Amino acid sequence: MMEQVSIDLDSESRRIAGAVDSIFAQLLEPPGDPRDRLFAAMRHAAIGGGKKLRPLLAVAASRLFGIDEERAVRVGTAIEAIHVYSLIHDDLPAMDDDDMRRGKPTVHKAYDEAIAILAGDSLHALAFEILTDPATHDDPSVRSTLCGELARASGPSGMAGGQVMDLAAEGQSLDLPAITRLQQLKTGALIEFSVESACILARLPIEARTPYRGYARNVGLAFQIADDLIDHSGDEEVAGKRVGKDAGAGKATFVSLLGEDRARQQAQMLVEQAVEHLASHGAEADLLRAIAGFVTERDR
Repeated sequence: MMEQVSIDLDSESRRIAGAVDSIFAQLLEPPGDPRDRLFAAMRHAAIGGGKKLRPLLAVAASRLFGIDEERAVRVGTAIEAIHVYSLIHDDLPAMDDDDMRRGKPTVHKAYDEAIAILAGDSLHALAFEILTDPATHDDPSVRSTLCGELARASGPSGMAGGQVMDLAAEGQSLDLPAITRLQQLKTGALIEFSVESACILARLPIEARTPYRGYARNVGLAFQIADDLIDHSGDEEVAGKRVGKDAGAGKATFVSLLGEDRARQQAQMLVEQAVEHLASHGAEADLLRAIAGFVTERDR
């Protein structure tokens, strides 16, 4: 059984989301020239809406090591920039062809496809601009490591590679290990980096990062199972996006392979395992524990 943690997750989530939005608002101030439409599209996608789960994880993990929250928020904003760029591109007609995201029109619908592509490209670049700024960390080697690991998590060995595997999976009967591998790349890699970024900021040796990687991997898979449950039986207004896409595209998911009840049980088991990885920590891990608990509630 998961232990109860006394922390106001909604309040923490809103506070960190507000801090991330403030950084985006500052960095994406329209320049007053023909690029204004591009900046407006970036702001449309990045500011407001969404749970900002990845920045929240980065901040929560930073508490384990007493890292300055401002630095963790900056790293979280860089991760969110990568995540938002991926959503913009995923929503394009060439990919998932979605009309709604986070309860508002997708960027290519609110603007046009060319601006959507460029907005995604620009947010991708912005992520590394944030990480290379000395305000993120005063040690160049730490900034370099953050950049390298974020690049790995978002490229062919991570998120982009998982998206290719997802596109190739349409109409195919994948088994559970194949689905797990796909989702560990497409969704899990960026979630794992969100937690590991705190280890990098703390200059933690690679061999000491194992429990935190375990936590992040378990949470990432539980998050995807919850996402599959939302797509299977969720409410579009609550989800803020179209549901039933996977079944319509003939994609195998955790729900199609396990069934709804077993999928929920699996997600709960993963969350409990994630929390076990934090057993050596006290109250400084409470936000991470609360986030893990939230993952299995978001599909209801």
